[in-house]
Amino acid sequence: MNITTFKAFRSYNYRLYFAGQSVSLIGTWMQRTAVSWVIYTLTHSAFMLGVTAFATQFPSFLLSLFGGVVSDRYNRYKVMLTTQVASLIQATLLAVLVLSGHATAWQILSISIILGVINAFDVPARQSLVHEMIEDKSILHNAIALNSSMVNLASLLGPAMAGLVLQKLGAGFCFILNAASFVAVITSLLLMKLPKHIHVVHTKKIVHELREGFVYLQHTPAIAYVLMMIAFMSMFVLPYGTLLPIYAKVIFKGDASTFGYISSFIGLGAMGGTIFLASLKSGSNLKKILIVNTLIFGAALIAFSHITVFPIAMLFATISGFGMMSQTTVVNTIIQTNSSAAMRGRMVSYFAMSFFGMMPLGSLLIGYISQHIGVQNTILAQGIAAIIISLCFIPLLLKVTKKNTNEGTTEEIEEEDDEALKVL
Repeated sequence: MNITTFKAFRSYNYRLYFAGQSVSLIGTWMQRTAVSWVIYTLTHSAFMLGVTAFATQFPSFLLSLFGGVVSDRYNRYKVMLTTQVASLIQATLLAVLVLSGHATAWQILSISIILGVINAFDVPARQSLVHEMIEDKSILHNAIALNSSMVNLASLLGPAMAGLVLQKLGAGFCFILNAASFVAVITSLLLMKLPKHIHVVHTKKIVHELREGFVYLQHTPAIAYVLMMIAFMSMFVLPYGTLLPIYAKVIFKGDASTFGYISSFIGLGAMGGTIFLASLKSGSNLKKILIVNTLIFGAALIAFSHITVFPIAMLFATISGFGMMSQTTVVNTIIQTNSSAAMRGRMVSYFAMSFFGMMPLGSLLIGYISQHIGVQNTILAQGIAAIIISLCFIPLLLKVTKKNTNEGTTEEIEEEDDEALKVL
């Protein structure tokens, strides 16, 4: 690790953003861990864990394209400020419900749906806003990688903290802490000094702008192929996390703290992978890294699936976290650096649709399959699926890399994108 690993911190706005989001994401992971634990405690059903993930994420699948249009049409800063306030209210409602002592699984799922709707508009605005807050665009890839380090640090600390709070104080306090964490990100947004927003009058209908985004995606294979890959991974592999409460309680015969430890070891590996990505030199072959890390991810899941010795299992959980983290970081970086400013929000919304949309469907599928073949065999199958997906996409991703190398520099490609937008 060297000083270039953190070069995005030169930006005043990004430092504020990173600090506020770090606190907020720890709270988010605490809530996510607590919700899964409460649902499994109430229902003792692997399928209901899948339903929980579905309820939180599927609304993003339905509405993320509209969220992308909103991000491209309006002030992304104000959109994000609104979604953060809405998230604070959602967490508060969840805390009140659970602390009342009368919470049912379906009530918790209903409030989780609200969070999914909020995220449909939050993710495109938040991801696109990073591009605006970074003055020096040469450090953009570093900022995106550090964003992932922020997420992975939260996934390391949040579940561990949630496990302790669940044991000592109960799930309601996890939700209270999450609600309080949004104060940090809202404060950081209010302190930012962003360029003045230039209001653009949009004469086109929303449906037409949705069509523009789809046509642009068709003509940008560098983005389309990685979106297809993340969609398959989100459908068949990434939902393995929904089965972790069963590993904690049944396979390892533990409690809420055990569940938190498993998630934290995965987060530890993801954190290491993020630091690796943040330290990469500009111009590194991200598609190659995506393929290799996916293979590592799949192999680690295969090894983790049937190990019942907790310390050894945690070793492979850590390795799986390292391999898994590139799925979102690399794809997000490719989208941010290959899409034009006018289309960035819509391209990020396609990413949200591929990631958040396929995962809830996959969670239902994985929950259903695990009831018939067992959780260990299910995660074994998911590891095999990760390897198959990676091998299938090698020729497509390498073809795009070779085409871009032959056709010109990044600046020339961006100019061609701008010309394509004029035609649209």
